[in-house]
Amino acid sequence: MGQLVSWTPDLSVGIEAIDDQHKRIVDYINQLHDAGLRKDRKAIGSVLAELMEYTVSHFSFEEALMDQARYRYAAPHKKVHELFTRRIAEYRHRFQLGEDVAVEMQGTLIKWLMNHIKREDMNYGEAVRASLGEGGPKPKEEAETVPAGDAVRRFFRRT
Repeated sequence: MGQLVSWTPDLSVGIEAIDDQHKRIVDYINQLHDAGLRKDRKAIGSVLAELMEYTVSHFSFEEALMDQARYRYAAPHKKVHELFTRRIAEYRHRFQLGEDVAVEMQGTLIKWLMNHIKREDMNYGEAVRASLGEGGPKPKEEAETVPAGDAVRRFFRRT
């Protein structure tokens, strides 16, 4: 499989479950890239469907953690998630109408991955880590990943 994007430590929010989910999104981007290179519409459609389902679950999980932590910017963060989910649904719809959306969608996903995770997701990390029992805030480079335990099992099926 051709690798378009790789997980890097600067994408870590310091919460193991969230980092694992973001890594899975990186995998979907690379699967989409690979299917696009092969011009495999069936594989592209499959990746789009899986990505849509996974993204909705991931966002729900993040939002539940933010709510639990009483993160003060949860509402605007949820709005960003809603807008992004709509954008992914639009790509999927355009694909179903016969458009070749793989390259355009890859670009959108990479921008989202780099910007949303590095900015918005990093902002809630401290509040969520504290609510999960990490204790006081730590500088990013010293933060250890915090498991989210039962919350993961409630929202995600492991594959």
